Amino acid sequence: MASSRFNNINSDDKMIIETFSDMLWMERGLSKNTLASYTNDLSGLSEWLKPQSILLVDVNREQLLAYLSYCIGQGFKTRTTARLLSSVRRFYQYLVREKIINEDPSSRIDAPKLGRPLPETLTEEEVTRLLDAPDINTLEGYRDRVMLEVLYATGLRVSELIGLTTDQLNLRQGVLRVTGKGNKERLVPLGEESMEWLEKYFQGARIELLKQTLCEALFVTRRGGAMTRQAFWYALKRYAVIAEIKTNMSPHTLRHAFATHLLNHGADLRVVQLLLGHSDLSTTQIYTHIAKERLKDLHRQHHPRG
Repeated sequence: MASSRFNNINSDDKMIIETFSDMLWMERGLSKNTLASYTNDLSGLSEWLKPQSILLVDVNREQLLAYLSYCIGQGFKTRTTARLLSSVRRFYQYLVREKIINEDPSSRIDAPKLGRPLPETLTEEEVTRLLDAPDINTLEGYRDRVMLEVLYATGLRVSELIGLTTDQLNLRQGVLRVTGKGNKERLVPLGEESMEWLEKYFQGARIELLKQTLCEALFVTRRGGAMTRQAFWYALKRYAVIAEIKTNMSPHTLRHAFATHLLNHGADLRVVQLLLGHSDLSTTQIYTHIAKERLKDLHRQHHPRG
């Protein structure tokens, strides 16, 4: 259980940390790794307090804040600091419950806000290389090219793309009727490029793939069934290698690219929200941050004082 820093702390602190860890194991059944994490977090606090001759049970709010500031100064990331504060909180809640201390010194300390990590996306040039990667001289390659075109043109989720049926496609009006999360329907425009690819696929490659088999799925295989999520994922990974794309590709990467590129070209955020099928605008706002980061990168690369 003990980390190397556990051996460097006060014996009274060791005892109370061990008692706390035993309680977590008996009452919560936590794993060894989780218990070791608690021990390491509390040992770090004890180690920092040792030169000041302060025990864990005697800590006040100001000292905890000073320790958290010290950790941030040492380069702790926001998520690590939040986890550390969670460990400390649980420890002091235990001490209050056991009447070892009267007041929890961590109770009025706010956890650092965890910023959502920006999703990985592609440049417009990378998207072009990816779309050109399938061999359209083969039936499967042609189908995959159409799927990529539709994914980038519409920003569909991969489950929505795989689940498309022929009656959801209206080439005359140039829209897809998509059933998203919560069985909510939305109409998504296709754009001229993807419409041309879809029309040729629908009249050619799809018929040849199915032969005489009847299937409602829009994107099909030689076995006469719908394309699967796993098969499309593996195909996408293969095309990313061909296109020499270093980003960790997934079907969602093209959805991110769709939204980011729309905003880069001046689209209204609420329009993008409707196209993506987001119920909450705050979910869509993450793409404004990506667009801003892209602008910063361009400024750094091309401005003489960037």
